[in-house]
Amino acid sequence: MNHWLMKSEPDAFSIDDLKRKKQEAWDGVRNYQARNFMRDGMRPGDKVFFYHSNCTTPGIVGIAEVATDAYPDPSQFDPKSKYFDPGSSRDNPRWTLVDVKFVKKLKRTISLDELKSHDALVEMPLLRKGNRLSVMPVDAADWKYILALE
Repeated sequence: MNHWLMKSEPDAFSIDDLKRKKQEAWDGVRNYQARNFMRDGMRPGDKVFFYHSNCTTPGIVGIAEVATDAYPDPSQFDPKSKYFDPGSSRDNPRWTLVDVKFVKKLKRTISLDELKSHDALVEMPLLRKGNRLSVMPVDAADWKYILALE
């Protein structure tokens, strides 16, 4: 099993939205490296830290689980979608997604500032300068360490 971190802006889609919906397609990823993580690395059953970004207190707010293998993101084909990609075709789709399902909401937000304060997490991709990926791997040791912070 692999571990991941997926970022979402809470005013667009929050952990509470996922809790209410139970399962949701993680659409709109338009970065090749993030897409490759979903397409090539994620498998059903993998655990995910749900991270609120671009908000007052960015941080890990919950846990989700990868529910499906990757499949073509339908928003890339919809001219009305903000994620429309005219260069992508149904025969050769450029963008994929996975469905994620709600596991739990953390008792508290584990903030980005708090994560940065732990020397044990210094190598975590989220904390590397300039890393703005919305989907990234979390190694097993970091996963376990962060869960203990709750």
